[in-house]
Amino acid sequence: MEKITIKNTDLEIAPINFGGNVFGWTLDEKESFDILDAFVAEGFNFIDTADTYSWWVNGVGGQSETIIGKWMKNRNNRKKMVIATKVGSETKEHGVDISKRHILKSVDESLQRLGTDYIDLYYTHFDDKITPIEETLSAYDEIIKAGKVRYIAASNLSPERLIASFEVAEKNNLPKYVALQPHYNLMERNSFENDYAPLVERYNLSTFPYWSLAAGFLTGKYRSEADLSKSARGEGVRKYVNATGLNVLTALDKIALKHQTQPATIALAWLLANPLITAPIVSATSKNQLKTLFDAPKISLDHDDLTLLNEVSHLGML
Repeated sequence: MEKITIKNTDLEIAPINFGGNVFGWTLDEKESFDILDAFVAEGFNFIDTADTYSWWVNGVGGQSETIIGKWMKNRNNRKKMVIATKVGSETKEHGVDISKRHILKSVDESLQRLGTDYIDLYYTHFDDKITPIEETLSAYDEIIKAGKVRYIAASNLSPERLIASFEVAEKNNLPKYVALQPHYNLMERNSFENDYAPLVERYNLSTFPYWSLAAGFLTGKYRSEADLSKSARGEGVRKYVNATGLNVLTALDKIALKHQTQPATIALAWLLANPLITAPIVSATSKNQLKTLFDAPKISLDHDDLTLLNEVSHLGML
């Protein structure tokens, strides 16, 4: 599979980013190992996690990084992988925090759990909105110079704080973010397209959207109120079970039939057709779900496909 280089880095990735929030949550250690083995067997190498996954299970998190670390040690494949993790989100022990003190402590804990001496891509996960940007970036500068982190990226920063981060980095010769992880999919277009896409172009960022399948809605599994009880995550998609959502699913069904694939694969292919998108983040908990990810980079949507999807999903944006 053809690899892409993350902009402003020497990190080469395949165009799907596996979302590691499921490790230690909906998948136990053995199941996680099986999914990871199948993922890399297809030529993929990019895994996304966070220090606090899955804090909603045990209050503090750490399970996902621990499982990934054990798997890499067991398979002796750290050098072949590109590992992204994050700092700053809340747990039951602390709120959102991107202070220097918290970053310096957290990076060492992440390295220990991951069983590695470096992190390829380290994200500001959430912004506490109070730590001076210079403090956060100088912490990153310190851990990059120490060899603990290779590059930094941003997730849930406001456009204003993102712009300010580049200004502060430029002025003080501090590290710059190389990538953005926004909330973006066929059901959630406004924020990225209006507020962030211009910044992605201005700062030449790689983009790794999260919730690429709208918390599972774009798989087509939830088509009515009754379907919401099908899984633990069902309630999270209630807001999409409306006329726009069902029109999007109908369009995905039609295009999936044409390409002889699954609706979820088409939803990912729509993201990949956007030149600003580098690799969507998506999770899978079974080999069957993995196939929908594997097939997405192979699908080339034509003008009619893209026009239909853009029209039906734009209705919800008016």
